[in-house]
Amino acid sequence: MDLQKEKCVMVVDGNLPLGIIANAVAIMGITLGKEMPEVVGREVSDKSGNLHQGIIEFPVPVLKGDSGRIKSIRERLYEPEFSDLSVVDFSDLAQGCKTYEEFIEKMGTTPEAELNYLGIAICGAKKKVNKLTGSMPLLR
Repeated sequence: MDLQKEKCVMVVDGNLPLGIIANAVAIMGITLGKEMPEVVGREVSDKSGNLHQGIIEFPVPVLKGDSGRIKSIRERLYEPEFSDLSVVDFSDLAQGCKTYEEFIEKMGTTPEAELNYLGIAICGAKKKVNKLTGSMPLLR
């Protein structure tokens, strides 16, 4: 993987409470680490000899969107042009579940059109990621 040609971004609904934003970003980040273990660097030692877990080898900007924009991006990601991108979405349905079994059950009975996305993470070819998110501002 040529990291110079790759990009990873997260887009979250900036209108959400800070705790929900933090939770969405954390969940998406954990899932991206599972899906793309090759981008997580090796553990490192500090000067004192203490070990620290490796982190992702490139920046992951968190961009500000709203629910409509995130939904629109998610719909475009189903198009064949974007099928090679890695995608993690996080919905209000997922956020409201207490167990993974509940999540599986509810997702299985909910059409995609009814999902309200709190955030989405996208990784892959820089040009494609920019095509979807290039004009979006950073979350501040």
